[in-house]
Amino acid sequence: MDTPDTPISVLLVDDHTLFRSGIRSLLQRHPDFAVVGEAADGVEGIKRAQQLKPQVILLDLNMPGMSGLETLQLLLQDCPDSAVVMLTVSEDAEDLSTALRAGASGYLLKNIDTDYLTRAIRRAAAGETVVAEAMTAKLVAQLQGGAAPAAASELDKLTPREREILDCLARGGSNKSIARTLELAESTVKIHVQNVLKKLKLSSRVQAAVYAVEHRRQSGA
Repeated sequence: MDTPDTPISVLLVDDHTLFRSGIRSLLQRHPDFAVVGEAADGVEGIKRAQQLKPQVILLDLNMPGMSGLETLQLLLQDCPDSAVVMLTVSEDAEDLSTALRAGASGYLLKNIDTDYLTRAIRRAAAGETVVAEAMTAKLVAQLQGGAAPAAASELDKLTPREREILDCLARGGSNKSIARTLELAESTVKIHVQNVLKKLKLSSRVQAAVYAVEHRRQSGA
């Protein structure tokens, strides 16, 4: 793997000192990461994020005082250019969907292996949404159970090509795989994805995927 000229800056926000130390030690083994700071609670995390402007923030969900979800909302307001990834022990589908709907760039479980974590951080830094594989099925099931039907008028805003892109997102395709499937340049796919999210008023690829799945379910497709 080519090492970027500038390492990906990472901020760790977790109330367990030993866990933060372990993640820091793990990431320091990779030259494309730089752990620029740590925080033991949400208030400190917000202050550190404002100062450091990290590319990726790994945020615990359950912390004393300000919760991870409250911290997430404030981080997204104060540091909109940072990708906030929840790193938690919670396998609750409601926590997952709430975090993604609030704008988190990912939801990872603390029992994932190190290679998965490093790949996920790289993807989050590149603007992708990352969800632990064990949680993907729960995400779709939970959102399908309570989501409102997709409005036809919203889908009518999409061009035929954008509908193809949305279908690919529903299958979990990356920009690279979508480009290969549709025989497009990856940069063109990126623009189409951005247009889909904007037209449907969604904030992430995962939300677009769930939207597409729910539309098919409601329409009986």
